[in-house]
Amino acid sequence: MAKFDLGTILERAKKERHSLSRNELAYLISLKDPSELELLHSTAYEVKVRHSGKVVSFRGIIEMGNYCSKDCFYCGIRKSNRNTDRFELDEETIIRAIQRNIDMRYGSIVLQSGEIISEKNTEYIERLVRKAGEMSDGKLGITLSLGEQSLETYARWRAAGAHRYLLRVETSNRELYARLHPANHSFERRVQCLRWLRECDYQVGSGVMSGLPGQTDDDLAGDILFMHEMDIDMIGMGPYIPHHDTPLGRDVPLTPEYAEERLRLGLNMISATRLFLHDVNIASTTALQALADDGRERGILAGANVIMPNTTDTEYRRGYQLYENKPSLDENTEESRDNLVARIKSIGETINWDQQGTSPHYLVRHGKL
Repeated sequence: MAKFDLGTILERAKKERHSLSRNELAYLISLKDPSELELLHSTAYEVKVRHSGKVVSFRGIIEMGNYCSKDCFYCGIRKSNRNTDRFELDEETIIRAIQRNIDMRYGSIVLQSGEIISEKNTEYIERLVRKAGEMSDGKLGITLSLGEQSLETYARWRAAGAHRYLLRVETSNRELYARLHPANHSFERRVQCLRWLRECDYQVGSGVMSGLPGQTDDDLAGDILFMHEMDIDMIGMGPYIPHHDTPLGRDVPLTPEYAEERLRLGLNMISATRLFLHDVNIASTTALQALADDGRERGILAGANVIMPNTTDTEYRRGYQLYENKPSLDENTEESRDNLVARIKSIGETINWDQQGTSPHYLVRHGKL
């Protein structure tokens, strides 16, 4: 890799968005020296504070079910995994979880499940979204994470009151994408869905995994450029953590060295993305905490501004493990909230209570900021 001056690159990136080359992004992602990592993360945090303040937005995730039509080689709820206990929450249980989020003043929820394509499911989600809006007098931010759907389905859910949609591509490298998925999974279809979501005026979210087998720092730099090209409003990135009931993770040992390297990559991706895109929402994902107890706090200090606590009933959480070593499986929602609040306060941040936490990037595009 060519010789770069870290201080010069960071000063430029701090002042001007989109000012880094692909090689410079790859260089930032590759950093390992502790003093250089501290400078990278602290500079990205400065940019985060400038656009979002010393504030963290919570999104309460409700995992509605783990049935999925997809068979991604890395995912623990892939349809071919016979070792997963399948579940689907009934409407009453989901409504109870939504009310719990409102009572805890989260201001925003995520309705998430495996990918299901049917008219029955489309109508069900429409009904849930409308009820969530009615329960909060329209104040609750509603994010959907339900996979690839048709333009008509996306439009119906948006009309029902959904505000955001998260559809991760996992990698923008088409060859790597093909190695992660069966032949009937299409990268082009995934990208088309992102375009449809923008057409429906969602706050569009996507994201990637870092540390995938065969992935390079240049691939990850390309992922950041892809987010820019697609004009993404919110990003949920996370380190790749193997699940041993999947083809990709069957023989990967989760050693301390593996965890440390994946955490480094995950944090560097947050910082590099913040320095390049500036005003998007970036989540500090639960996968970071799976690698280090303070992983999510470190993600905030590296430039993230969103945390998505799990608000699913504890009896169902073990059935929704996309990767292994998922934290807080037995911690009830109130315990999880209190623990998170204390952790966030310990790093000098406050919580964005009762607020949707709309992406500044989305507001700018609509002339509202």
